[in-house]
Amino acid sequence: MKKVSSLLIFILLSINTFAVTTIPKLDMTIGNTETPDDLVTSLQVLLILTILSLAPSIIIMTTSFVRIVIVFHFVRQAIGLQSTPPNQVMVGLSLILTFFVMKPTFNDITSNAINPYLERKINQEQFYKNLESPLKNFMLKQTKEKDLELFLKISKEPAPKSRMETNFWTVLPSFVLSELTRGFEMGILIYIPFIIIDMIVSTVLMSLGMMMLPPVMISMPFKLLLFVMVDGWALIIESLVKSFN
Repeated sequence: MKKVSSLLIFILLSINTFAVTTIPKLDMTIGNTETPDDLVTSLQVLLILTILSLAPSIIIMTTSFVRIVIVFHFVRQAIGLQSTPPNQVMVGLSLILTFFVMKPTFNDITSNAINPYLERKINQEQFYKNLESPLKNFMLKQTKEKDLELFLKISKEPAPKSRMETNFWTVLPSFVLSELTRGFEMGILIYIPFIIIDMIVSTVLMSLGMMMLPPVMISMPFKLLLFVMVDGWALIIESLVKSFN
């Protein structure tokens, strides 16, 4: 009975508090304006919201994430596992390694762009320049010369005096293309030992006359055993991290 009375008192107090509390009103209207500044401000807000919605994709495409996630998916396909590890684990591990690889670049951006701008030591133009420089430097180190020349040729831009003077929007697609190429190159090398195991198992089964037995069913335990014995995850992660140096 005491518990019920206490509960009723608590509910009454909550209702009373809710009744006297002022609830803010959110109102979004579209109307006419007599000053152009209001329209410019609205367009700026719309642009910022658009950039924020695209920010994850932009960040992914300008970091080491592309190569890492491609290699991990090649590993899973080579072993023959369709959903192990699950996609959430693969993407999560790729993001962790991306932060690890990009840590020097992020530290450079923080110390030379974000912190000085927040402390009002540099203006907005200098902020963008200091933000772009470390990121472009990282991308150019991973970009193949032929890919950069390809996009310079497509864009019909004059050849820059140095790689760092290349336009950022030319460096970005060149970097993505190079990352896709390197990811597939590493994936092919990962596939080779597992394909050999599949061929050996298939040959043995055919020689024994077991034509109806799927070779994948027999080869998968051997591929998993090989992967565990050589400490496959450590080798792949080490190779991935070193490939960015």
